[in-house]
Amino acid sequence: MKANAERRTRNTDGWRPPLFRVPTSAFAVLLAIAACGKASDAPPVAVTIPPGATLDAAIDSLARHGLVQHTTTFHWYARLRGLGRDLKTGEYLVAPDASWSEIVTTLERGRGVEVRFTVREGLMLTEIADVAKRELRIPRDSLVSAARDPVVRGELGLPPTATNVEGYLFPTTYIVQTRSTARDLVRLMAREFLAQWDSAWDARLDTLHMTRYQLVTLASIVESEVRYAPDRPFVSAVYHNRLKRGMKLEADPTILYAYQRRLKRVWEKNLAVQSPYNTYLHAGLPPGPISQPGRASLLAALYPAPVPFLFFVAQPDGKHIFSTNFAEHEAAIRTVKRLGNGAREQRSPDR
Repeated sequence: MKANAERRTRNTDGWRPPLFRVPTSAFAVLLAIAACGKASDAPPVAVTIPPGATLDAAIDSLARHGLVQHTTTFHWYARLRGLGRDLKTGEYLVAPDASWSEIVTTLERGRGVEVRFTVREGLMLTEIADVAKRELRIPRDSLVSAARDPVVRGELGLPPTATNVEGYLFPTTYIVQTRSTARDLVRLMAREFLAQWDSAWDARLDTLHMTRYQLVTLASIVESEVRYAPDRPFVSAVYHNRLKRGMKLEADPTILYAYQRRLKRVWEKNLAVQSPYNTYLHAGLPPGPISQPGRASLLAALYPAPVPFLFFVAQPDGKHIFSTNFAEHEAAIRTVKRLGNGAREQRSPDR
């Protein structure tokens, strides 16, 4: 009776029997396995845990990536660690040599949850801020503000006139921690630009008599202008030739930047917008980059095609017609108009 009373007292005090028992010797084996990883120089493996995934589903994903071999034993170990209900949704980068303990800690605490964040070529800073808000939940104003960080501008060697790092947020796909701040993201992208910049290009800048900031500005215009990749060095040549002659660039993408939004079409009235970025009103390069140029556009700006072209006009398919004088350019414009009218007639229903 006394023993039963003691048992009742223990139950009354909140004691509960374990959900399942693991022999002490087996538990010791689990701990030993959990502490061990396998040495490997292979890169981290991306593992996705979708919303609502169960522990078994997560283990299956780990097994498919070769991170866990003994799934049943790992399941017991994960349960003993309390894992099962609160899996953190997202993408994880797990080292191939990670121990079971490290894997469980990652899944349990959400440590290292990562997502892919893609910056396309030709996006303006404000457009990147929109994408960051939508995909990373970083406030738009926070990213725009972080782009003015004087420390980052100093690392990039920007001139005092540069108010932000527009043009230096290198367009590529990043693996970003979901809890990254706006400053973290800006620094990541700016440092990728520095990593992509070839030191041999500095000598080329001397040949062109340009600073890197001027080169990036020109490359950003080329990036925003070109849809057909082989045209890049020829578009670059037109702008280089115009700069040498003191001609206005008359680049439509600079008009869009002046408006800070994508216009469906640049009309004649838009060419009069009062902005230092309006290259129809002001000769030379605009005050700074108007978008984020990729490597191909940087190379095109550095190495323009050796051609005498001074004009170009885009065809409906995105390819350009290049001309050396205004008479040729006017003829090219008429050709493009005929092509455009023909394309519209083909799209219109039969009468």
